[in-house]
Amino acid sequence: MSQSRPVARAASTAEMCRMAGGRFLMGTETDVGFPADGEGPIREVLLDPFYIDRYPVTVESFRDFVRATDYVSDAERFGWSFVFHKQLPAEQYRDLAEDTVAGHEWWCKVNGADWRHPEGPDSGIEQHPDHPVTHISYADALAYCRWAGKRLPTEAEWEFAARGGLEQQLYPWGDELEPGGKHLCNVWQGRFPDHDTGEDGYRGPCPVDAFPPNGFGIYSITGNVWEWCADWFDPIYHVTATRSNPVGPPNGTARVMRGGSFLCHASYCNRYRVAARTSNTPDSATTNLGFRCASDA
Repeated sequence: MSQSRPVARAASTAEMCRMAGGRFLMGTETDVGFPADGEGPIREVLLDPFYIDRYPVTVESFRDFVRATDYVSDAERFGWSFVFHKQLPAEQYRDLAEDTVAGHEWWCKVNGADWRHPEGPDSGIEQHPDHPVTHISYADALAYCRWAGKRLPTEAEWEFAARGGLEQQLYPWGDELEPGGKHLCNVWQGRFPDHDTGEDGYRGPCPVDAFPPNGFGIYSITGNVWEWCADWFDPIYHVTATRSNPVGPPNGTARVMRGGSFLCHASYCNRYRVAARTSNTPDSATTNLGFRCASDA
C-alpha cells in the first residue's frame, strides 16, 4: 500500500460477538465440495477466545473510516474495478465494459467502479448504507482494521464463527440450503450467469441484517459478499501445519476468501458452504468482495 497507515483508534467490541474458542472440527470431506481447494481433511483445530464482527463492514462504516482518514482505496487509485455484467445497465454495457475476463466473461473491467460507485461511475451508495461495502482489496480491509484497532480473522476463526456452534453441517443452520423452502442467505437462484430470479428477495448485495443470524448471533456470513481472511492461501499447507491457532502459510500469492456471495450457485460455485474456501490476489477488488473484522479476546 503506497499511502501512509491511517491513524488507529481504540478498539471497541461493540457489535462484535465473543467466541469462546476451544476445539472444533474444521474442513469437510463432502462429495459436494472442491477437494482441489483444500477443503479437507476434516481435522480438530484448537482456538483461543476471540471477537468477530456481528456484521460485515457496511458502506456506512467504511465511509466513516474514509472521512476520518482521507483513505483512498486500491480501486480508486487504479481507476477501475470488476463489476458483474448484470449489474451494468444494458443500454450502457458497451460503453462501460472496457474488457472482460477470458473464460469468465461475466466479469467486466469498468472504469470508475469502486466502493463509492459499486455498479459503475454513475452508481452510488446513498441508498444502501446498510449494505456490505464492496470493491475492497486486501490492503483496503487491513487499513480499515488497523484504524478500528482490530484485525482480519484467521481462516480458522472465520470457520469457527460461521459454523455457529454446529458440527460438520454444510451451512450455519444445518445441511439444507433452503429448509422448508425458506431462504436463509443471499445467493443466486435461476440460471447462472444470465438470469437470477431473485427468489430470496435480492439480485445483488443486500442489507447485512436481511437474514437471520447463526447460532452465535453472526449475520450475513453465508452469501451476500465474499470476506477476506488474514491467511495466505494454499491447498495443502494445513495438512501438516499446526492445528493450534493456525494462521496459514508464511507467504503466498493470494489471500483466503470465505463465505460465498450473491453470485454463488450450485451449478457453478457452491462455495457458500461453511467449509468452502477460495482465494484472490491481494490487490483484487470486485462487486462481491468485502470483509469483517476480528480482535483478540
